Amino acid sequence: MQLENKVALITGASRGLGFSLARALGRRGARLALVAREAKALEDARARLSREGSVAHAFVADVGDKQAIYPLVGQVQATLGPVDILIHNASTLGQVPLRPLLDTDCEVLEATLETNVVGPFRLSKALAPGMVLRGAGALVHISSDAAVSAYPGWGAYGTSKAALDHLARHFATELEGSGLLVLSIDPGEMDTAMHRAALPEADPSSLAQPDAVAERIVALLAEAPHVTPPQRSVISAEVSP
Repeated sequence: MQLENKVALITGASRGLGFSLARALGRRGARLALVAREAKALEDARARLSREGSVAHAFVADVGDKQAIYPLVGQVQATLGPVDILIHNASTLGQVPLRPLLDTDCEVLEATLETNVVGPFRLSKALAPGMVLRGAGALVHISSDAAVSAYPGWGAYGTSKAALDHLARHFATELEGSGLLVLSIDPGEMDTAMHRAALPEADPSSLAQPDAVAERIVALLAEAPHVTPPQRSVISAEVSP
């Protein structure tokens, strides 16, 4: 997929893998719509990317808030034009420290699903029709090995990521022949604030760096065929070393 001059919307773009994905896309000439909840952190990320030569704009929004989706889409497209690449990176662990499902509040599970699954669904619903009309575009879902393996304490997060994977599979199947590329990617364990919050005892030296992981993901996106059959449209890829 050609990336130069494409408009890429990345959620959770103020730090971690989201920031690194924005940086990797910007280096390849994509124009960036950075989305996150915290205004200062997001503006710091935008300024840093701009200093590096990327075309980057910041849009403060919570993807878990239904009322935020269409205003966000309108602002992004009024500023940068139609979105070509949508990366669903923003996510929440739920309650921290992590706890068993029987000790998880119903409201926490609901909020985790809103951010990790329903938010991506709403954004795709708002942006994918335009991609279909243009006959090109990409929906990228950042998943986790917790989507396929059950770890004690990770129930809310793992359930949401499993649902996100299946959402991607359905989009891939239903959008067959539209020109859209649909990816679901497991980036592996990385040295990020989210990982530190979940597993504070983990040795950072044993974890992949977000910049290195992002480069591999963007390379995968760049090398992917423009259209894929549904059986191969969702790529669960362990891309960290």
